[in-house]
Amino acid sequence: MYIYLHGFASGPKSTKAKDLHKRCDRVNIDLQVPDLNQGDFSHLTISRQVAQVIDLLPTNGSAVTLIGASLGGLTAAIVAQDYPQVNRLILLAPAFEFTTHWLPKLGAEKLKLWTDNSYLPIYHHARKKPLPLHYNFVIDARRYSVFTSDRLVPTLIIHGIHDDVIPISASRDFAAKHPWVSLVEIDSNHALIDAIDRIWQEICQFCQIY
Repeated sequence: MYIYLHGFASGPKSTKAKDLHKRCDRVNIDLQVPDLNQGDFSHLTISRQVAQVIDLLPTNGSAVTLIGASLGGLTAAIVAQDYPQVNRLILLAPAFEFTTHWLPKLGAEKLKLWTDNSYLPIYHHARKKPLPLHYNFVIDARRYSVFTSDRLVPTLIIHGIHDDVIPISASRDFAAKHPWVSLVEIDSNHALIDAIDRIWQEICQFCQIY
């Protein structure tokens, strides 16, 4: 079983999601792509995403490969810590230490506005317009860290060296602390759209898809 988790303020019809779904279909892999927005982006939390993914995991012990992009990558890594069904992780520019790297980019004025008003408009790439997001998203996100995880799950990380959203140092630090992680650094940015062929090549090699 393969599941793809899209990124923050994105959706199941994102460029990477659609491309990977087509490529998986060609090799007879049924790639599930849930909508992590659940029709309510305004009250999104990582905890809600985690619970949604857990509900998708098979109860018969079947193995699952989780593929996650950005915040979806962080979510995948969190789920893998406690659920043995997850036997492989493929993380595309995972949003490790998300609040540390992303929040400062908003600036002090926006952060104060968010805490004062509870909601902040965030541009949603799937909806192509700003949508309000509750500050509980930040409070909840601060609860999570995958750097203390000690469950050995074969993991492939693909991260662009020009990522200005989540710096590649986050993935380098994670890989350094988890020797079973394979980190592939590529000449790309956070979206990795220009590297989709390379991503598929690495996935095929990692998962032995021929």
